Amino acid sequence: MINKRLLVKNLLAHNDENSFYDKKRSIDIGQKAGKAKFLKHVCALANSNPRNNSFIVIGVEDDDNAIIGVDFFDDSKIQNLVNAYLQNPPLISYENIPFPHLPEGKVVGLVTIRSSEEVCTLKRNIWKYYGGAVFFREGSISMPKAVNIELKDINSRTVATIEKHARNNIELTLSGVIDFINHRHKDLKSNYKVFKEQFVLCWAGHEKKTYKKVFYSRVDIELINEQVKLFYSALDEVAIEYNDNTFTIIEYIKLGLGDELKYYPLEKVVIVFSNKATYQIHSDLIFEPPQFNRKTLHHIFNSNRALLKKLENQSKLKPMDEVDLKNLPATHLLCYLNGFEEAKIDMEKSKSLLKKYNVEVYQSLKESFRVLRKVKYN
Repeated sequence: MINKRLLVKNLLAHNDENSFYDKKRSIDIGQKAGKAKFLKHVCALANSNPRNNSFIVIGVEDDDNAIIGVDFFDDSKIQNLVNAYLQNPPLISYENIPFPHLPEGKVVGLVTIRSSEEVCTLKRNIWKYYGGAVFFREGSISMPKAVNIELKDINSRTVATIEKHARNNIELTLSGVIDFINHRHKDLKSNYKVFKEQFVLCWAGHEKKTYKKVFYSRVDIELINEQVKLFYSALDEVAIEYNDNTFTIIEYIKLGLGDELKYYPLEKVVIVFSNKATYQIHSDLIFEPPQFNRKTLHHIFNSNRALLKKLENQSKLKPMDEVDLKNLPATHLLCYLNGFEEAKIDMEKSKSLLKKYNVEVYQSLKESFRVLRKVKYN
């Protein structure tokens, strides 16, 4: 098994950006320009590496390779995005790789791309790139090329060597388990389970027992063998079930108006371990957005907009405004889920305002965007 943290280190140490790997400080596939640039790099790396994996490392400074990290990104539908825009799309995965020195919730993103061994092209126009365009890597740059390019295998041996040097061992696995339980999550209830005598999975969170089941908050779940963070949530509550073959996570979100808050199931993720030293992750969105009185939501929508205007004008907030601000990400999310399309635009505009004014509210806003992203791809 490949230890993904070692793989990232080996990629950063091996070379600067080249024809089989790229690095980014961050990506933004929520915006059209960011999505287009991401697809361009995926297309170029797939065409430049028809017989081996290629990679994009996210959360790294361009100048000195300093690992600064990015937010945990759990978009399990990223393959859908690639399939929608690319002809002969590669297989693609996005993994969150924890590093000990990064703050809680920050990781390095690792995108692994496996070519279909056919020429990959854009299916349709996006941003300034036209449908039918073909991209290829020239050194560290993704460049457009003529359609009749020939795919050449030039990196297989080099990439195989890098992956070989990133293989796991028992020392790394044991150190990972001890670090997870005794150091990084010593204030949380932690546990681990070995699947198929090969995979070591650790999880931690605040435990809350009800008369029906056990829920966890501040949940962190990692596959220690590969140093991959499978799940992370600072706010939502999670139910966990497992047997000898599977590990199931059901994520809930708390939504409502005023004091009438309820937990709604959002997504079910099942990790299936096989006897062939492989595992698969299946995710299903099981969310049914709650519906509320439109007149009430219209009042909340306008109040939230007025509150954001006060922040924009740097006006002093009243105590009641502070309470409404704390609820703004969740209530504006409800407005959007109930048909107020402009609520999403307001949320986008509020990012910088909330980040400056209140870190806790900004964190809630990021959680709301995570829900929106899941709903959008389904």
